[in-house]
Amino acid sequence: MKSTLDQIKDIKNHGYTLDFSTVFNNAFENYKKIALYAGLILLVFSIVFGIIAYSILAAIYGIDKLSNPEFFNIQTQHLSQIKLVYYVVGTALFSAILSPFAAGFLKMAECADKDEEFNVSTIFTYYKTSHFFQIFIATLLISLFGGIISTFLETQKLNNLGLLISLAISYFTFLTIPLIVFGNLKAITAIQSSFIIISKQPFVLLGLMITIIVALLVGFLALFIGILFTVPLSYSMTYAIYYAIFKNDKEDPIDSIGQSGLE
Repeated sequence: MKSTLDQIKDIKNHGYTLDFSTVFNNAFENYKKIALYAGLILLVFSIVFGIIAYSILAAIYGIDKLSNPEFFNIQTQHLSQIKLVYYVVGTALFSAILSPFAAGFLKMAECADKDEEFNVSTIFTYYKTSHFFQIFIATLLISLFGGIISTFLETQKLNNLGLLISLAISYFTFLTIPLIVFGNLKAITAIQSSFIIISKQPFVLLGLMITIIVALLVGFLALFIGILFTVPLSYSMTYAIYYAIFKNDKEDPIDSIGQSGLE
């Protein structure tokens, strides 16, 4: 069976096919299996994380400042250079620390696809495996790169351009984590490979991403809880996309007859 890197090399040279309706249907079927459970987990942990974050900020800055809406309205144009560094690095570190938690939903999607049992501990799978460091580094690098560019553009009052570039970076790197946890790639290789894969089918993949955005907007209309129960669709979609691309690389048992294990 070809390694993930060999498959990516083939993709780079020859591209690949991706059927929109097949991927969407597979993602939706997977979503139906994890939606309720994943949504409840997101609800509970959002409340827990919210309380912890509020308590930490209250202890540092005081409750009076937190009650002021302007406290959370950070204007990068008004921050000093050292505060900008703290802002960008702090945001990137926060994203990197939480990224294995988010990757746990991909594991949940995999378990659902294979009809394997999953529970709350599934979400923390990648905090306990060798994948943790690569997930952390990959997310940190992506967040730092995107954060530096968008923050610089915001200081130049080019907020819309900064947002556009941030969305583009997120789009071209969204397969990074699956490539690490399912393809066993290193952080930098996974980032590079994600760019290669997405660039070969940008419009089909963009269409699939737009369906997620539409679902999130529907969830937004249903208030906060609605969003929590539509977010799992993004993980089911990411999982379905990854395995739609790499699904065909399975060794034929007939081809293995007569082959020696020693090379």
